[in-house]
Amino acid sequence: ATLAGCSALQAQNPSSALKPVNAVAMDGDERVMLQGHDVVAYFTQGKHAPGSAQIKSVHEGVTFRFASAEHKALFDKEPAKYLPQYGGYCANGIVYGIPWGGDADTWRIIDGKLYIFGGQGSLDAFELDVAGNMKLANQFWAAEVNGSNSFWQRSKRLVLRVPHYKSGE
Repeated sequence: ATLAGCSALQAQNPSSALKPVNAVAMDGDERVMLQGHDVVAYFTQGKHAPGSAQIKSVHEGVTFRFASAEHKALFDKEPAKYLPQYGGYCANGIVYGIPWGGDADTWRIIDGKLYIFGGQGSLDAFELDVAGNMKLANQFWAAEVNGSNSFWQRSKRLVLRVPHYKSGE
C-alpha cells in the first residue's frame, strides 16, 4: 500500500514546469495525463475521448495520449493551447486550494481553455459563480498550488481551510 501511494505521488509531481498534474502511471508510462484521455478531442470533437497508448507525446515529462495522429500533430504544434488548466485537477477543488480529483468526462471550455471537474456536482457548484470561482482558482493556483507537491498542498488545505470555505448546505 505504501509503495502504491508513492507511485501516485511521483506521477502527480514531476520535476518539470507541469507540476502538479492529474497524472497516473499506466501501461509502462510514468505520468499519463487524465488517465490517457485525448486533450485535443475536447476542442476538435466537443467531447472526451480515450487516447491510444500507441499515439502519444511527452511534454514537460508528462505523457499525453491521442485518439488520432491528427490530434497528436495538433498538440505537438501548440501544446499550451490544449493543456488542461490547473494541471487537469478539478477546477472547483482549486477554488479551495486543493489539487484533487478531475474526471475526464466532466469538463468545460471557458474562454478557449479546458477546465476539468471532479464530477457533475463540482461543475454545478463552479457554475454558480464562474467569474468569482475563476478569480479564486487563479489566485490559489498561482500563490499556492502551481509548482508545489500535490500531496502536501492537499494535506495543508484539508487541515487549514481557506477563508471562504463553508460546510453544510
